[in-house]
Amino acid sequence: MTKKRVVVALGHRALGTTLPEQKNATKRTAKIIADLVEAGAEVIITHSNAPQVGMIHTAMNEFGKVHPDYTAVPMSVCAAMSQGYIGYDVQNAIRAELLRRGIYKPVSTVLTQVTVDPYDDAFHEPVKVIGRTLTEEEAEAEEKKGNYVTKTGSDYRRIVAAPKPQDIVEIDAIRVLADAGQIVIACGGGGIPVLEQGEELHGASAVIEKDLISGKLAEMLDADELLILTSVEKVSINYKSDTEQYLDHITTAQARQYMSEDQFEPSTMLPKIEASVNFVEKKKGRRAVITSIDKAKSAYLGKTGTIIE
Repeated sequence: MTKKRVVVALGHRALGTTLPEQKNATKRTAKIIADLVEAGAEVIITHSNAPQVGMIHTAMNEFGKVHPDYTAVPMSVCAAMSQGYIGYDVQNAIRAELLRRGIYKPVSTVLTQVTVDPYDDAFHEPVKVIGRTLTEEEAEAEEKKGNYVTKTGSDYRRIVAAPKPQDIVEIDAIRVLADAGQIVIACGGGGIPVLEQGEELHGASAVIEKDLISGKLAEMLDADELLILTSVEKVSINYKSDTEQYLDHITTAQARQYMSEDQFEPSTMLPKIEASVNFVEKKKGRRAVITSIDKAKSAYLGKTGTIIE
């Protein structure tokens, strides 16, 4: 059986929200990953962390209210925490499922930092909402700290930048593990955003779009396929209209045409299409597939999903 290197991007539906939900969700997700392994895939996994990192950020802020001398935890540290506890559940669930099937394959989580450009325009126009809702007084306090806040109805939320990923710091370690036949979990939540300052790396107050870093990781590992798992079986154009059309198989040129027509929701489907196109166009013979998690194996076998080549 010919092995195909596949980067699998897990959405938040594959992980749940609360700790009990996550434990159960990762068990179901582990079965999907094991199916892919049995089908001949050499799997590298990325994952969302939106609910988890928000929960961590809120918990740290609430702790600070009880302990006034407590130093606030930056977003980069919250991202690192989320990688650790999500990776812990995912790797153990996959390991157990593989052993139940008589497969011994090491599973490793790599704490992953991703460099961003300090001059990225995103730092001047933050858009990613994080944490809980804030009162007007709390919002003013955040702004005094130098943080950005946006009004959402009668409440306020903190927002951070979403810069483009530049480089994956731990790519060599990830590659060594993947080349050794291990299942690697990396770039969780888009990676820990960092800025290069001389020899040092400093955390950035930002989040990185996890689909974009998934495509970047697939490119840097010279993967054969990028498999993005989301909430729909196929991508559609003319979404929620009388002329809605599901896409089975499209070229990168067609995908770019649809992007130019604003066919995809900027905060949900557009990053997935953009990541897919960028990955596929970098080398002949690659493909990207977007589908729902329950259809992952069928999509990997070319039977469903939206295939971009």
